[in-house]
Amino acid sequence: MAQLDTREKLAILADAAKYDASCASSGTAKRDSRDGKVLGSTEGMGICHAYAPDGRCISLLKILLTNSCVFDCHYCINRKSSNVRRARFTAQEVVNLTLSFYRRNYIEGLFLSSGIIRSSNYTMEQLVEVARSLREDYQFRGYIHLKTIPDADPELVHQAGLYADRVSINVELPTASGLKRLAPEKDGARIEGAMKDVKAAIADSGDARSKYKSAPRFAPAGQSTQMIVGADAATDGEIVTRASTLYDRFGLRRVYYSAFSPIPDASAVLPLQRPPLMREHRLYQSDWLMRFYDYAPHEVVAAADDATGMLPLDIDPKLAWALKFRDRFPVDVNRAPREMLLRVPGLGVKAVDRIIASRRWRRLRLDDVARLTVSVAKIRPFIVAEDWRPVTLADRAELKPIVAPKRQQLELFAA
Repeated sequence: MAQLDTREKLAILADAAKYDASCASSGTAKRDSRDGKVLGSTEGMGICHAYAPDGRCISLLKILLTNSCVFDCHYCINRKSSNVRRARFTAQEVVNLTLSFYRRNYIEGLFLSSGIIRSSNYTMEQLVEVARSLREDYQFRGYIHLKTIPDADPELVHQAGLYADRVSINVELPTASGLKRLAPEKDGARIEGAMKDVKAAIADSGDARSKYKSAPRFAPAGQSTQMIVGADAATDGEIVTRASTLYDRFGLRRVYYSAFSPIPDASAVLPLQRPPLMREHRLYQSDWLMRFYDYAPHEVVAAADDATGMLPLDIDPKLAWALKFRDRFPVDVNRAPREMLLRVPGLGVKAVDRIIASRRWRRLRLDDVARLTVSVAKIRPFIVAEDWRPVTLADRAELKPIVAPKRQQLELFAA
């Protein structure tokens, strides 16, 4: 390997890290450096940009330790047989970069992943050393997210959780058959075993801190995972079901979806075209329905096409479910329980909570609902209010043209 300077390594390894989507930084413990003795903070407004649930933009240095790898996963651009330019940072170089970028106010934290070099244990040791040095040698209190390696010794993964705010272990593909076909060197059972160990360590840490405030935190922002969408034949229904299982079994904070992107010198077993990016977006929307709108996984799956198992691309999953189960509507905004109001297309969680709070004092009219939402046009066919009943709309055989978002022609050279 030719000798590269730090700037060249950064260009290669930052570009290689862009395929990993799981770099949000919400949910961690609050830390700051106002005492003047330490460096960094997990608070405040902010080059990878992630967004917390409250809308804050988080800037992270997102890089790989190396893009060399001993594995040959078909879908990965950094696989062993891939003809890409290779680079590698030392642990100290990553530490120096993180501190340098932080002092320049470019970033608020670090997202660090890596290809596998030498062995899983060796690579995991290098990742842990970066986090250890930042925390102990430089008293860095900013955000750290480490991508851990399932094949590594569990003690190394445990050390990662003691230094990092969040750890993540990628399940890679939604189905066991897809993993066996496209990443035969990876073991699904071992991946799930590592996720189970992390869940147990997080629970143990919580129990210890409930008794002793001085007990060390373990991954206070939890663990997450990522699935590649479109590289295998998994349907949206299968992906949603798999994500739900992961949430239930391992207490994940997030499941991230990454649309497969064709890579140079691709394997013949891969599809020639990438899936529509809108498919990835619809999966995130379905994930949101399960996490915040109290939809059961089978309800989200029911929104998919019965023949193909795919969610519609032209409308969101919530609207697709409502159109498929029109017998559940219209819903009376003055009497319906919260779980049914959450199923009304166009009503968000905040709007539903406002409706429930407001109807304690008066019977709500359509104008009242309109003031509590962004747009009432999408909602009208699905609700009953004090002065509104969608008689003609509810009787229409085809409601989709009325409530579906209108197609817009975008301007190529818009100001």
